[in-house]
Amino acid sequence: MEAVAEGLWGLADYHEKEGEIAKSIKCLEAICQSHDSFLPIIEVKTRLRLATLLLKHTHNANHAKSHLERSQLLLKSIPSCFDLKCRTFSLLSQCYHLVGAIHRQKQILHKALDLAASANSDVSANLWACNFNSQLANALIIEGDCSSALSVLESGYASATQLYYPQLQMFFATSILHVHLMQWPDDNLVQSALHRCDEIWGSLSPDKSATQHVDKLDAAMKADLQKMREIQRLSNELNAISQSLSRSDLPNRERLLLSTKQAHLQDQITSLSAFSSFLEQPLEPAYFGNASRAWQDKLFLAPPPVDGEWLPKSAVYSLVDLMVVVFGRPRGLFKECAKRIQSGIQTIQGELAKLGINEGVREVDVQHSSIWMAGVYLILLMQLLENNVAMELTRSEFVAAQQTLLRMKDLFVRFPTILQGCESVIELLRGQYAHYVGCYSGAAFHFIEAAKMTESKSVQAMCHIYAAISHFCCGDAESLAQALDLIGPVYRMKDSYVGVREEANVHFVYGLLLVRQNDYEEARNLSLYLLCRTKLAKGLQIAHTSTGNLQLISQYLTILGHLALSLHDTIQAREILRSALTLAKKLYDVPTQIWVLSVLKDLYQGLGEVGNQMENDEYQKKKSDELQRKIADAQSSIHHLELIELSRFKVIDMKRGVAASQSMSANLDIPESVGLWTTQPGSSSSRLLDVDSRRRPKRR
Repeated sequence: MEAVAEGLWGLADYHEKEGEIAKSIKCLEAICQSHDSFLPIIEVKTRLRLATLLLKHTHNANHAKSHLERSQLLLKSIPSCFDLKCRTFSLLSQCYHLVGAIHRQKQILHKALDLAASANSDVSANLWACNFNSQLANALIIEGDCSSALSVLESGYASATQLYYPQLQMFFATSILHVHLMQWPDDNLVQSALHRCDEIWGSLSPDKSATQHVDKLDAAMKADLQKMREIQRLSNELNAISQSLSRSDLPNRERLLLSTKQAHLQDQITSLSAFSSFLEQPLEPAYFGNASRAWQDKLFLAPPPVDGEWLPKSAVYSLVDLMVVVFGRPRGLFKECAKRIQSGIQTIQGELAKLGINEGVREVDVQHSSIWMAGVYLILLMQLLENNVAMELTRSEFVAAQQTLLRMKDLFVRFPTILQGCESVIELLRGQYAHYVGCYSGAAFHFIEAAKMTESKSVQAMCHIYAAISHFCCGDAESLAQALDLIGPVYRMKDSYVGVREEANVHFVYGLLLVRQNDYEEARNLSLYLLCRTKLAKGLQIAHTSTGNLQLISQYLTILGHLALSLHDTIQAREILRSALTLAKKLYDVPTQIWVLSVLKDLYQGLGEVGNQMENDEYQKKKSDELQRKIADAQSSIHHLELIELSRFKVIDMKRGVAASQSMSANLDIPESVGLWTTQPGSSSSRLLDVDSRRRPKRR
C-alpha cells in the first residue's frame, strides 16, 4: 500500500504543478477514503498535504481544519514524528485563526509550545517555538491581552536569541515595541523596547543608515521583479516549445532540436528559481489570509518553519514602495514618490480584487477567511493615500489632496473595524486641509478631535501642536493665549518623547510663539530673542541631522532669518532667507515661499534696496495669486464643506467585529504630515508645517 500512496502523492504533485488543484485534491482524498488500510503516518502526511492545498488554493478552512484535527488524533498514538506534529499544530492554529476560533487557537498553540519545550533545544525546536509564539502573541493581541502577548513575545525573542539569528530577534523586538505602542503603559517601557530595537539594528549593519537599508531593500525588490519577469518569459517560451513537440507530424530533426532547447530552458528556469528547493517540501506552512499564491509569489525572509508566517510578496513590494515614499517625500523627491504611490496602490488593488474586495464592497461582505490579508492590504493602502495627501498639500495641490482624503474616508466608512486605527489620522488630515484653505478655527476643532481618538501621549502632543498653530493663525489676542495654553504643557514634556520629530517640532512651535509674543510688545526683549534663537537652533540641528525634512528646515531658516533681522544682523538674515527660499522652491511649497518673501520684503525695506523690493513684491504677488486661485478651486468643490464640517465622519455599518486586523492598525511609522500657514497681515513668522503625524492605534 505504501507504493500506492507514493504513486498518488506523485500524481497529486504533478497536477498541482500543472495548476489542476481539484485533480490534485482528488488524488489525495483517494488515500483518505480508501477502504484499504494505510499506515497512520501515511494518512497523516496525506491529510497535511490536503490541508495545505485547501488553505493555499480555496476558502474551505473548515474542510482543512477537519483533516488536521484527524491528523492530530492519529499523531497522538505515534511517539516520535516531532516535525509532523509541529506542522499539524501550526496549520491547525491557522485554521482556527481563519474561522475566528481564537480560544481554540490559543489552546492548540499552548500544546504546541509544550511539545517544542519537551524536545531538545536544537535549531528545529527553537524555530518551531518562534513560529508558535508569534501566532500565540497575535491571538492574545486580538483579545486585547497585551500583557500576556508581551510575555509570549519575550519567549519568542529568547528562542531567536538561542538561535543566534538577529533578523528573527528583530522580528520579536519590533513586535514587543508595537505592543507597547498600542498599550503605552509607561514611557520607560517604550524607551527600553526602542533601545533594544536600536541595539539589534546596529548589530545587523552598524555602518548603515535607515535610508541605506531602504535602498538595499528597494534594490533587492527590483532584482527579484526582474528575475520573475525573466522566469515568466522563459516559461512562455517553454510552453510554446512543449506545444510544438506535441505535434505528431513534427520531423525528427526538428523534434530533436526543440527537445534540446526545451531541456536548456528548463535548466535556465531552475537556476533562476532560487527557492525551487522549497517545492520539495510538501508540508510547507500556509500563509495567514488563505490567498492563492504559488511558490514564486513568496519571499522567504526566515528559515522554515517561520517562513510561512511573513507577508506575501505583493504586500512586501507595496511596503517597500511605502518606505521609499517615507524617506523620499520629506526630501522633496515628489516625482519618485508619486510613481511609488501609484505602484503600491495598483499592486494592492490587484490583491484586494483577488480577495473579492472591489468598489462598493463593505466589511460585512468580506469572507472571514480573507479578513486577515484584507486588513494587511487595506492598512498599506491607507498609509500610501495618507502620504499622497501630505505630498499634495505640501505642493498646494488642494483639489488633489481633497480627492485623496475623500477616498480615505470612503475606505474607513466601508471598513470601520479593520481601519479603526486610521480614524484619528483621517481627522488630523481634515484639520490640515481646513488649515491650508484658511479655516483655522475649524482646523483646531479637528486637531483636538484627533487627539481624543488616540491614547498615545506622543500623538496627542502632536495634535495639540497643530491646534496651537491653528489658534495662533487666527491672529487675535485670545487665540494667541489659547495657543500658548496648548503648547506650554507639550513643551514641558518634550524630553519624555521617544521620537526626534516631536522634539524638533515642539522647539519650532514654542520658539515661533515666543517670537510672535515678543513682536507684539512695544519694548522688545533682546534676551528673549536670543533665547528663542538658541532654542530654534537646537531644533534646526535635530531636524537636519535626524529627520532630513527639507520643509521643516526651510521653516526653521525662515523664523531664524526673521530673528536675525530683528537683531539687525542683515547680512546673516539675507543669507538664511535665501537658503529658506531655495528649499521652499524645491518643494513647490507656495505658502512657505510667501512667508519667506514677506520677511525678505522687510529686509529690503530696511536696507532701502528699492529694486530688490520691487522684484520681491512682484514675485510675492504672483505666488499669492497662485495660492488664492488654488484655494478657490478647492472651496468650489461640492466636497469642501463635507471635509471642514465641525463633526466626525459618521460610520453606519459597524455590524461586524474584525478584531483580527486591529493589531495591524498602526505598526508602521507614518511620516511627517503637512503644512500650516496663514496670510494674516504682518505675520511674517506665522507658519508651521510638516509636523510628525506618527500614529498608534487606540487601546483595545
